Amino acid sequence: MSSGLIVQGGWEGHEPKQVSEILAGALRDNGFEVELSDTLDAFRDQAKLDPLDLIVPIWTMGTITLDQLEPLLTAVSNGTGIAGCHGGMGDAFRNETEYQFMVGGQWVAHPGGIVDYEVNITNRRDPITAGIRDFKMRSEQYYMHADPCNEVLATTTFSGEHAFWVEGCVMPVVWKRHYGRGRVFYTSLGHVAADLRVPEVLTIMTRGMLWAAGKL
Repeated sequence: MSSGLIVQGGWEGHEPKQVSEILAGALRDNGFEVELSDTLDAFRDQAKLDPLDLIVPIWTMGTITLDQLEPLLTAVSNGTGIAGCHGGMGDAFRNETEYQFMVGGQWVAHPGGIVDYEVNITNRRDPITAGIRDFKMRSEQYYMHADPCNEVLATTTFSGEHAFWVEGCVMPVVWKRHYGRGRVFYTSLGHVAADLRVPEVLTIMTRGMLWAAGKL
């Protein structure tokens, strides 16, 4: 049986417990045995992390100690997959640049807060996005600093309504990459649990987790 670890906490505005329950359910539906933890100390045991197929961090902001971070980075570098969404992975541990290097990006703004925007699928052949059409969202539209090495699967375009100087900017929304031998998946979708009830969002996140775990 495939094994996954979900570590949830940090800023409560992103509903980490509710999001973790949804993602745990999606993994269990795909044959995973899932452990949920509400402490970053779950990352401290290298011998526990290394055999895992997948790690899902759901921890916006916060701080992480080196004895928690280094085993996580080592496990992914050695081949454990990691997948996450929105601020739970893309705005965690703001002082830890190596963590951001692994993720492939970092949140910096969401102009206008909750806005209407469109997600455009840019790679329709990839198994994560295959068969999914462009779709609308009403949520936070993440403006990110993103690694040009990311393999981008979907984007969004900023209108400039709330920050005129970024009008027309095309921003990655879904990407995959590698960190060492580990597969890394990220989407900026998933602000709150209700966003993961959008069929396209849950499908992308579920497939992304499976891909990161080497199951897709």
